[in-house]
Amino acid sequence: MTQENTTTGKPKRPFFVRRGPMENIATALIAIGFLMLFQPFALVLYTYSLVTLLAGTVMFIIVSKFPE
Repeated sequence: MTQENTTTGKPKRPFFVRRGPMENIATALIAIGFLMLFQPFALVLYTYSLVTLLAGTVMFIIVSKFPE
């Protein structure tokens, strides 16, 4: 049985299919990659910063196509 939204009567989508929260997660991933890129302390963080940035960017592009 699916939960329905009380205001519109539409079924409530699972968390991983909703646009708003997933855009926030993608934006946070981009921000984390940016911080990893510009920190001077750990080489391993710098090493994976580009991968993190790219993953966040690709995730944001995909999620931005979800319906609102």
